[in-house]
Amino acid sequence: MRETEIEILIRLFSRLPGFGRRSARRVVLYLIKKKESQMIPLAAAMQDVIDHVQTCPVCGNPDTQTPCAICRDEKRDAGVICVVQDVADLWAIERSGAFRGRYHVLGGLLSAIEGTGPDELRLPALEKRIRETGVSELILALPATVDGQTTGHYIAERFRDMNLKISSLAQGIPVGGELDYLDDGTIQTALRSRR
Repeated sequence: MRETEIEILIRLFSRLPGFGRRSARRVVLYLIKKKESQMIPLAAAMQDVIDHVQTCPVCGNPDTQTPCAICRDEKRDAGVICVVQDVADLWAIERSGAFRGRYHVLGGLLSAIEGTGPDELRLPALEKRIRETGVSELILALPATVDGQTTGHYIAERFRDMNLKISSLAQGIPVGGELDYLDDGTIQTALRSRR
């Protein structure tokens, strides 16, 4: 039996993080009831993202222009790069308002279990930025997990001889914590107390 359009929409919503089948049904029902005021603008916004958003070739942040707004902002300190695992971490730090440098999204972490090695991360692009743009400091804003610590140690060793200050987030980030789930005050404290 063929799935109806509503069942397809419920199934697609249920695949999103934080949604199960029941919550997906509630959202779809809400959108159907509010078709004009909610569903149509949501569909249009999603189509705009599909049509216009691209990944910044410099830092890895999604934006409608290239390079992204953060990389284009001349008021930001281009000599300090905050290295993050993924875009959610970049957005979490930006939300805190505590950092005015630039970013570099790795696109993952080193992981022996998942088979993720240095070649799967955006490390060559980071090295190129360091060599070509006069970067003076890397802030390693990576998760306080085994993979995050391994990745941080690898980056510190890889760039050790490049005349850089390499620091990492300190107080406020719990062991096993993910940046995207932390409050703004915790992120601000961690950035101010980096070592």
